[in-house]
Amino acid sequence: MIQVILAEDHNIVRNGIRMILEIDKGIHIAAEAVNGREVLEYLSKADKTDVVLADVNMPELDGLGLLKEIKARCLDTKVVILSMHDNEKYISEAFINGAAGYLLKSVSADELIFALKHVHNGGKYLCSELAMKMFEKSIQCGPNILTISNDKTDFSAREIEVLHLIAEGLTNNEISDKLFISKRTVEGHRQSLLEKTASRNTAALIRYAVLNGFVQ
Repeated sequence: MIQVILAEDHNIVRNGIRMILEIDKGIHIAAEAVNGREVLEYLSKADKTDVVLADVNMPELDGLGLLKEIKARCLDTKVVILSMHDNEKYISEAFINGAAGYLLKSVSADELIFALKHVHNGGKYLCSELAMKMFEKSIQCGPNILTISNDKTDFSAREIEVLHLIAEGLTNNEISDKLFISKRTVEGHRQSLLEKTASRNTAALIRYAVLNGFVQ
């Protein structure tokens, strides 16, 4: 039986995923966590955990941060990232840092279960929606489209999420309501994005994001 840690900070989402996974008799939810710190704490005590299914956006320590910690500690637990982001650089960063799989939150129940079993058996998995999207793009633009950029800008998972919403034209108040965070926190993320990209204003920030493939 595959021992899985389910890491997701939204109770409703986590409960829904647990209900899906519990249908399969070959999967056991060994533990649940609301952030990466709790996952690491459990891993330090548990005898064996096969797979961590982790939301990319979590407080204290997000999915990408968790990947880096697991890699740094040389733990053999596999991590599958669950995300709403379909950005290719984001996907590349996850796999570079040791992810065994990357799934969009729109993935079907059958594909979710298949992905966990495939990863447990030693494979890597990219959900079919993303795989097809990247394949079609490679056909249209040539094979070099999948080459990982040398851009060293290091965005957090939350910053990427805020960046996407800024590009959609949302105000700080609207972003605050959508992400359930304070307006002041949104302003902090916006300022960090401007500084990291050396952008003088929001228009320049969006231009940077588009040119570097963070938004389309």
